[in-house]
Amino acid sequence: MLTLVLAALLGYLLGSIPFGLVLTRLAGLGDIRQIGSGNIGATNVLRTGNKPLALATLLLDSGKGAIAALLALWWAGPEAAVLAAGGAMLGHSFPVWLGFKGGKGVATAIGVLLAISWPVGLLACLTWLVMAALFRISSLSALTALGISPLTGWYFGGPLVAGLCLFIAILVFIRHEANIRRLLKGEEPKIGAGKKKAA
Repeated sequence: MLTLVLAALLGYLLGSIPFGLVLTRLAGLGDIRQIGSGNIGATNVLRTGNKPLALATLLLDSGKGAIAALLALWWAGPEAAVLAAGGAMLGHSFPVWLGFKGGKGVATAIGVLLAISWPVGLLACLTWLVMAALFRISSLSALTALGISPLTGWYFGGPLVAGLCLFIAILVFIRHEANIRRLLKGEEPKIGAGKKKAA
């Protein structure tokens, strides 16, 4: 039990590293929380106009989730890996360093899914890309990709992976509440479009 708790804590601490905030400050772009949607993730970093920085944020946010899951898998097995993955998601979304106000978890979700069950992660990536190509809306792409992941998780990884996918999907949908409202109103901005600060 102590091992599982430590795995979840490890995941949380790794997941809570706010790479988007750190990178934009190092690049002299100020506080990313004062730009665009106010989110610390790669999509909002892209609104600064700095594509390499947005890509770096995407890779690092994905990587921290993958590393958390893989370290726990190596250390204590599949159950610990799933808990570390869940911890990384919570850390990114509710980082203690930022007053529990973090990102929406999409990149971190992709990273943990690739680490826990690469076919599930790969299908999530492909779904995101297809939806993004068709509709050019990042939130819609992410919600679709992660919304179907419990089904692919069950098929490729069984109940344990499906349970993680369901947790991730619920968390990401909760974090996208404002985006969902804008989607329903037809007001959600397209990828690459700047916008004023939104809730």
